[in-house]
Amino acid sequence: MPLTFRKSFRILPGVRLNINKRSWSITTGGKNGPRHTRSSTGRRTTSMDLPGPFGWRRTTRSR
Repeated sequence: MPLTFRKSFRILPGVRLNINKRSWSITTGGKNGPRHTRSSTGRRTTSMDLPGPFGWRRTTRSR
């Protein structure tokens, strides 16, 4: 079983800094609306939890 490293810090209310072995990302929002994530690798993700068995996610790669 490989060891993994992942850490998440809350910098401001509604803003998180996520760090793992290869990259970092900033996540904003998510309490009652969409969650926007920007990664150091250039990936942008917008996601939202919907009621029931539904979920919504859109990922784009800008680099």
